[in-house]
Amino acid sequence: MTPPLAERLGGFARALLDPAQPVPPGLVGPDGTPSGRRFGVYRNNVVAGLTATLKDAYPAVHRIVGEEFFQAMARRHLLSELPCSPILLDYGSGFAAFIRGFAPASALPYLADLAAIERAWAEAYHAAEAQPVTPAAFAALAPADLPALRLRLHPSLRLVRSAFPVLTVWQMNVAEGIPGPVDLDAGGEAVLIVRPEADVVVRAIPSGSFAFVQALSAGRSMLRAVDDALREDAGFDLAGTLHDLIHGGAVIGFDRATMGEAS
Repeated sequence: MTPPLAERLGGFARALLDPAQPVPPGLVGPDGTPSGRRFGVYRNNVVAGLTATLKDAYPAVHRIVGEEFFQAMARRHLLSELPCSPILLDYGSGFAAFIRGFAPASALPYLADLAAIERAWAEAYHAAEAQPVTPAAFAALAPADLPALRLRLHPSLRLVRSAFPVLTVWQMNVAEGIPGPVDLDAGGEAVLIVRPEADVVVRAIPSGSFAFVQALSAGRSMLRAVDDALREDAGFDLAGTLHDLIHGGAVIGFDRATMGEAS
């Protein structure tokens, strides 16, 4: 009896990743017999294609570790994360988490956070379009209205925080960046990524601003977001942070939280 389709597909996928597996049942060459050589070519093409996809998605990681290390790391990652979408742009979403647990990469403790920035950049680039609000939209609000406001953030907005100067490393290793010495003990960086128009903007923000935007992303009111920011940084600059968010196109609207939500 022919096995169920799901079982056959599972066996096919396992054989693609493990050269020790035999050719899946039912796959034959022109002569009607299984051909390990033909299937091996297909297997190699799949691995090469997914590796190239990761290389294109994580150019800074590739540049830092080099071709040979990246190839090996991508192959190991492939064993833990198969594509779950026919759209190759979706592949590699778990690469940063994989790197975090990949022992050979432990000598580069910032590498997983660097990969997180690259993934956030790609997600921001392909995120839905939305029209940012203008500063004038806030002009009619009374100061007493602010605590209960919930800001709606641009769908492209992403946040990454690292214990290392990861944005500095990323900037040195993309486009025309020039690698140079980086003091990994210089302190961490919090990063905001957003694409309000055609270009993705990546910039460092203070730790208080990071906590503030993170709270807004979770749907919290301004009052609660400010509380989070002040716990992170007693010198949090609310006016400056709002100015940067609004003028940077990161806010697309606002509404008012209920009394319970705002407190």
